[in-house]
Amino acid sequence: MITGEQKDTDKTGKESTTEGSNLNNEFPAEKLASDAEVNPSSEIKEDNIQISTPSTETEMEVHHHPQLDHRPKPWKEYLLEGLMIFIAVMLGFFAENIREDITNNEHVRQLTSQMVQDLEADTTRLNDIILNETKILRSNDTLFSLLQVPLEKLDTKRMQRVAISAHNMWPFHPSLGAIAAIKNELHLKQFANSEIIRFIARYEGNIELLHTVQDINLQYQRNFLDPFFSRHFTPANLNAAFNHTSELDEKMRNMTQEDLTQLGAEMVLIRINNDEMIRDNKELKQDASDLLQYVTKQYHLSEK
Repeated sequence: MITGEQKDTDKTGKESTTEGSNLNNEFPAEKLASDAEVNPSSEIKEDNIQISTPSTETEMEVHHHPQLDHRPKPWKEYLLEGLMIFIAVMLGFFAENIREDITNNEHVRQLTSQMVQDLEADTTRLNDIILNETKILRSNDTLFSLLQVPLEKLDTKRMQRVAISAHNMWPFHPSLGAIAAIKNELHLKQFANSEIIRFIARYEGNIELLHTVQDINLQYQRNFLDPFFSRHFTPANLNAAFNHTSELDEKMRNMTQEDLTQLGAEMVLIRINNDEMIRDNKELKQDASDLLQYVTKQYHLSEK
C-alpha cells in the first residue's frame, strides 16, 4: 500500500525530476561547458537562470564640447584689435622703408665711388693732354714763323721737323661708365634731391664741344698738312719722320714760295683750332674737378 506521504513524495520527486529535465533540455551540459571554455569569466547563475557575459567591445569615449556662449565683444576690444593691426602694418611699412633705404644708400655709394675714380682718371688724362697740346701749339707757332721766311733762306731740315711735331693731336676719351649708370638711377631720392644732374650735364656738354673741336683739328691735318707732306717731303724723310727710324735731311721736292705761303695761311686755322682745343680741355678739367668735389662732399666720400 502506498500512503499519502509517499504519493506526495513521488509527486514532488517527479516534479523535481521534470524541472531538472527541463533545465537540461534548455541548457545542455555540453553547451554550458563550451561557453565556460570560451569565456571563463562567464557566470552562470542557477538561481535566477541568468547568464552574464561581459561585452568584448571597448566602450568609446565620447567628448562633449562645451556649449560656448557667444556674446558680443565690448567696443574697446574691437578698438584694441584694430589698433594692434594698424601698428603691425605700420611697423612692417617702416621696416620695408628702412631696408630699402639701406639698399639704396649702398647702391648710391657704389656708383658715386666709381664716379670719383672715373673723374680722377679723367683729370689725370686731361693734365697730360693739356701739357702735350701746349707743346703742339708752340710747334704751330714756330712753323708759322718759319713759313714767313723766303724759300732760299728757309731751314728746310728744321721746317720738316717742326711740321711733323705740329701734325699731332691728343684726343680725350672720358670715363663715362659711372655717369651713365647714375643717369639710369636718377629716380633714387639720393640723386633726385641733389644737383648732381646739373654737374653731369655741364660736364657732358663740354665733352661734346671738345669732341667737335678735335674732329675739326683732325680734318685740318688731313686737308692741309698731309697733302703738303706727300707733295714736298722725300719718301725717306717722310718715313723717318713718322717712324723715327733715322735723322731727317734738308732735301725737299717741288716746293715753291707759293707753297710756303699757302701752308702759312692754313697754319693760322690749325693754330686757332688747337688753341680752342686747349681751352676746352682746361674747362673740361675744371668741370671734372667741380663734379668730383661735389660728389665727394654730397655723398661723404673721402678723396684719395
